[in-house]
Amino acid sequence: MELKNFDNKYLTNDIKLISGVDEAGRGPLAGPVVAAAVIFDKHTIIPRINDSKKLTEKVREELFDEIIEKSISYGIGIVDQIEIDRINILQATLKAMKLAVDQLNIIPDLILIDGNKSFPQQTATKTIVKGDAKSFSIAAASILAKVTRDRIMVAEGEKHPEYLWHKNKGYGTKEQIQAIKKH
Repeated sequence: MELKNFDNKYLTNDIKLISGVDEAGRGPLAGPVVAAAVIFDKHTIIPRINDSKKLTEKVREELFDEIIEKSISYGIGIVDQIEIDRINILQATLKAMKLAVDQLNIIPDLILIDGNKSFPQQTATKTIVKGDAKSFSIAAASILAKVTRDRIMVAEGEKHPEYLWHKNKGYGTKEQIQAIKKH
């Protein structure tokens, strides 16, 4: 599996555990930014793992529990829209990523981060542009983050059905923009 091979090429005598980190929610007009961190054993393979954007909602939901079951450890970090407005979306994303890593119950030897920005961390980090399409652990983290965020938006949509969050998850679709203008 190509994505798993990408991660395994970082393994050395000193690097035995790798955490992948990714986020969901940088682009929407509503809702939180959610990041996830996940660590797998070097032998763990989940065949359908891919960048969350390349998977259907149904497949992401199916993979969510399997990722959690097969991971050594995982963490989820959530920064709400109030904090996003206060510190900006980039800083909120980095904060959510750090929160996710801090929830891991095992300290990884290397953290692979999707994108080109890192956050302060004791553990070595490596940023990977388009990492969710290259790295097994980042792709798995992208799925955990996306499913968690989607579930939050569906729940919020029950409280505020006029914004159609159950459908658009807060992303700026034509109907979402019309709903914002109307309500």
